[in-house]
Amino acid sequence: MTQPSNRITRTSALPRPGAICQARARLVFISATLGLAAMCLPLPSLAQMTAPSPSPPPQLPLQPGNASVLVSPLPPSGTQQTAPLALQPPQQVAPSVPEGAIGPATSAPEVAAFDISVRTPPGFADVRAMLETHLELQRYRAVTDLDDNELARLIVLAERNVRSLVGTLGYFSPTIRITREALSSQRPTIVVAVEPGEATLTKDVSLRFSGAIAESDAPDVLAQRRDIERSWQLPAGQRFTQDRWDSAKTQALRLLTARRYPAGKLADSLADIDPASHSAQLTATLESGPLYRLGNIAVTGAARYNPVLVPRLARLTPGAVYDQKELVEAQQRIASSGYFDSAYVFVDPTPEAGTVDPQAIPVQVQVREAKLQKVIFGVGVTTDSGLRASLEHTHNRVPGTDWRAVTKLQLEKKSPFAQTEWTALPDEANWRWVALARAERLDDGALITQGQRLRFGRTQSGERIDRNIYLQYSRAQVHGSGTVGSTAVDTGDGSTLSANYVWTGRYFDSLPFPGSGYGLGLELGGGTTLSDKRAPYLRSVGRWLGIHTLTQGRIAMRMEAGAVLARGSARIPATELFRTGGDSSVRGYGLRDIGIPLANTPGAIGPGHYMGVGSVEWQRPIRSSNGLLTEWENTFFIDAGGVADRAKDVRLAVGVGTGVRWKSPIGPLQIDLAYGVKARQLRLHTSVGFVF
Repeated sequence: MTQPSNRITRTSALPRPGAICQARARLVFISATLGLAAMCLPLPSLAQMTAPSPSPPPQLPLQPGNASVLVSPLPPSGTQQTAPLALQPPQQVAPSVPEGAIGPATSAPEVAAFDISVRTPPGFADVRAMLETHLELQRYRAVTDLDDNELARLIVLAERNVRSLVGTLGYFSPTIRITREALSSQRPTIVVAVEPGEATLTKDVSLRFSGAIAESDAPDVLAQRRDIERSWQLPAGQRFTQDRWDSAKTQALRLLTARRYPAGKLADSLADIDPASHSAQLTATLESGPLYRLGNIAVTGAARYNPVLVPRLARLTPGAVYDQKELVEAQQRIASSGYFDSAYVFVDPTPEAGTVDPQAIPVQVQVREAKLQKVIFGVGVTTDSGLRASLEHTHNRVPGTDWRAVTKLQLEKKSPFAQTEWTALPDEANWRWVALARAERLDDGALITQGQRLRFGRTQSGERIDRNIYLQYSRAQVHGSGTVGSTAVDTGDGSTLSANYVWTGRYFDSLPFPGSGYGLGLELGGGTTLSDKRAPYLRSVGRWLGIHTLTQGRIAMRMEAGAVLARGSARIPATELFRTGGDSSVRGYGLRDIGIPLANTPGAIGPGHYMGVGSVEWQRPIRSSNGLLTEWENTFFIDAGGVADRAKDVRLAVGVGTGVRWKSPIGPLQIDLAYGVKARQLRLHTSVGFVF
């Protein structure tokens, strides 16, 4: 994106003392290109101040303790008139001061020759802050040998600087009075009193286009032009300031170059200021250049992995119209893939890049590869399972293959497991082969389930939609006091072989802190049991989460339902059946505490064939004492869930409570206190992260 610098001119030169302006004074700012650099007229050095000048400023009678300059508001035609330039204030940067220099305006001298007091009417704090920060007089405070004549000349020259600075805020007809006040025993104080006058408002805006964007009548191009026009940040009726003028041009240029036209630039801009009517007429011309389409991907920095990896992760189609958003998304996919520590995706349409074909501009991808292997050790605590420790090893390229292996061991009281998952490189459609082996132990007191799972299939992860297709072998062996007097069907002791399809769509406005949107998940599977008497079965699960924004906070609603259809004698593994309760399902109850009570063992809860869960939660932001939003929220919720072997027998267990949310760096931290109506007890629940 080209960002040239502003050029400033005006219709008439600054009049000499005694000169008469018969026409209306007008300031015209012309900018051939966009630039955000500061613009200030430097004051002359002390040596220059004493040199003769062809047009010296007016010399006023001076008294040892009192010198002043009075500049009136815009006078009527026929009187003396100064038409100053409105200048951008210098950036607040403390540059190095070479030997002999006076110093930056923001420097604070150890010994000051004079003090400065800026006075404005109430309601003009921005004017006062501007002058206190950027006034050129600040640079001369360190010169301690100034005599009265030199100080008086500085006061005279300061008027132009004050008028210029005030003009950047949209006040082009100020009344400025600069006086020197001093007592015999104190250093002098220069008082800068400013009445800004009426603010300049934008009267009219003319936004013009040239290049390919002006020549095309394609619907997408016309929509882009309308979007730029609607998003203009300084429309008619708003107060004109130099910052807003620069910001409006920058935003318009950003929208132009974000899609189709990366070589776009601001060809011309004009702010025609009329101090008499306090109005500004704005004109800007955006030159798009040619339409650009993506070419082939050129990768630098990749040596360890298969050369097809980066293009397949990027998923940028040659011939597609240039879109900066798609390049950013490709960059995020590459950087978050785990194969690379960093990634940078860009195109270079500038002439310095050499001969570039707009119809096939090369896409440059610069990456820094991650280490081939890594080990992560973690510890934590949950209210569902207590203390937790985990060890995870990742090998990004298993020897002899292009597959990645992630092996994890997690130790905790209720649900320890060991798992290894191997994934291949994605193909052109972003599908991967995946193989998984998992062994777990579910400790529910009276029932202890040893589960094993083998899975092989394909998976596809998109920006919003994930898909999984796989074959799975599941086995569960159940023992414990709860098995006494209960059948294998009741406790979920069995094994199955099934084919499954899982679809998940996430349509939230932002993650991991969604403010609105919804998510939808579907699981469909079918297979056969592998016991002595084999029996077919079907399994389905549906999940939905919706978040709706309110005037005060938002409402989050959650629903989940599942069913396993099989003969009554089919031995379905407990890991394929349903139990609920806990931090992420029905609060107020323990993990998997909601199920089917086993008749022969008090307190033993078995799995069921049908499950339903629902929740409504009001999330209300917590504000600080001055009314600003904080990173904390307060919540009130009602959860309900039930499990049964027949759909009509499902009875809901209800939990109600309140909690807080904190937007932590790793995702939402939830702390909830819930009362289980059926269990008649309070429980504390904590969890971190947003998962759907």
